[in-house]
Amino acid sequence: MPTISFERQGQFAKTALQVLVDNGGTLRSRDVVNEVRTRLDLTDHELSPNNSGRAKWEAELSFRSIGLVKVGWLLKESSNWHITPEGEAALKLSDLAFRTEQHNKYSEWRRGQNILVSPEEANQEESEEEATNSELTYEYANSMATEQLERFIRRSGPYEFQDLVAALLRGMGYHTPFIAPKGRDGGIDIQAYSDPLGTVAPRIIVQVKQRPDTKVSVQEVRELSGLLRRDGDIGLFVSTGGFTNEAASEAKSSGRHIEIMDMKRFIDLWKTHYSDMTEEDKSLLPLREIMFLAPNN
Repeated sequence: MPTISFERQGQFAKTALQVLVDNGGTLRSRDVVNEVRTRLDLTDHELSPNNSGRAKWEAELSFRSIGLVKVGWLLKESSNWHITPEGEAALKLSDLAFRTEQHNKYSEWRRGQNILVSPEEANQEESEEEATNSELTYEYANSMATEQLERFIRRSGPYEFQDLVAALLRGMGYHTPFIAPKGRDGGIDIQAYSDPLGTVAPRIIVQVKQRPDTKVSVQEVRELSGLLRRDGDIGLFVSTGGFTNEAASEAKSSGRHIEIMDMKRFIDLWKTHYSDMTEEDKSLLPLREIMFLAPNN
């Protein structure tokens, strides 16, 4: 029966890290997989499904990515992958040398864990079955759940997303007496206060941009800064498309207090404060918790 060779495993993992480098060092895991697919000449065997229905090459890449994390070449945060400086350095190796170095470093990591194993086991990588039952299952499910939430938000209209942002703020304990009505363009989208009457500082001035494919510009951040007219006002810019580097830098260096919230931060906060929301607000983006066996370190 055909198998994926040791060197080919290294090529899968190395290509994934190169994709990250080519995209600024960070990318969603699903986007990494999609781009790796376009860069590799996959065989019929690699494209065929495994027992769980996933393509063998994709399951192999997911499995090898766990080893990349263990040896310090890759970081995973929610559904995003980040390459480390050590990972960039490893890209200079050939596919076979890359895979061999990963294997050796993984063996060192395993021996350094407080796990009672035989000498033979300490020099072996985890079996695919073991990883599939813990880290792979959790990681894949978490990635799919995040993608589903992102897809829902991307498809929402601008005022629907504005209502989601207001609901999140209420879940965080703020009051939202003003939410911009439909038809109003520009200016303040939401005002939030920590008390019902708005007598206690700070006042939060919120701008919401539902533009999944367009990043907020530095000029738009400056325009929000100009709306902060009271002492103690805080600006909050929420954007499904994220922010340019210049815009993010402007928010940090501005003379006024401005917070930025991209899609990932919004989803993370929605999950965190979901239990504190009213049933009406929960219904705007309903969640259901599913328990998984916690993956090992």
